[in-house]
Amino acid sequence: QLQLVESGGGLVQPGGSLRLSCAAPGFRLDHYSIGWFRQAPGKEREGVSCIVSTGGSLNYADSVKGRFTISRDNTENTVYLQMNSLKPEDTGVYYCAAPKLTTVVLYGSSWCNSLAKEDEYDYWGQGTQVTVSS
Repeated sequence: QLQLVESGGGLVQPGGSLRLSCAAPGFRLDHYSIGWFRQAPGKEREGVSCIVSTGGSLNYADSVKGRFTISRDNTENTVYLQMNSLKPEDTGVYYCAAPKLTTVVLYGSSWCNSLAKEDEYDYWGQGTQVTVSS
């Protein structure tokens, strides 16, 4: 079963940057479309960004457009979330997630058209904490 591992979180001042990584040791991550989600204290988990398996389709939540960039490096077998101009409201636990391969094939490049399909993701990482505070 696919296991996802996030890393790169930490404490950063407002206006700073972090780069989160999502890896899958022992699996070809380039076969999977990947979503990034976050959950702030006392709030529901929300979709932040998404990239399809081919890398040809991306999506971002309005709250992070222009500040966050999702990418994948197949040689590193890793998906990244570059977060710039961080704000205190970006604080939360960040998760990467992936749907089953059958779902990836079914949806193809349209998988990332919506970020509001949390229930359709099958594999989740343990999360990495991002805290934006002065």
